[in-house]
Amino acid sequence: MSEQSPGEDTHEEYADALPEYAERVLEVAERIPPGRVMTYGDVAEWLEEGGPRQVGRAMSLYGGAVPWWRVVRADGALLPGHELRALAHYRAEGTPLKEAARSAEGHLPRIDMRRARWDGGTDAEGHT
Repeated sequence: MSEQSPGEDTHEEYADALPEYAERVLEVAERIPPGRVMTYGDVAEWLEEGGPRQVGRAMSLYGGAVPWWRVVRADGALLPGHELRALAHYRAEGTPLKEAARSAEGHLPRIDMRRARWDGGTDAEGHT
């Protein structure tokens, strides 16, 4: 039996390559104006490819260098595990928020999707 583990036989020249779909997702995230958001589904619809889960996967793996807090869940809930960092960005950018009800767990606000959602219209150069 070989001493090489299953993951060792990779193409090292492609190790730093960004998948084409992920690159397109990140380009959309970078276009979203400060104070506005798009849902994972909105991004997929904009790209005319994939769905919310594929966009979420691309953002979770590669989105650290773009304004990741502008790509959100459709219900406006803050990204679990990153709530406070995202909230700081939203407040700094003036993103419309809905204050949490007293009964809400953690008392964290949600994004006011009706006011914050961006359709890609103004300031957009068209589909990528």
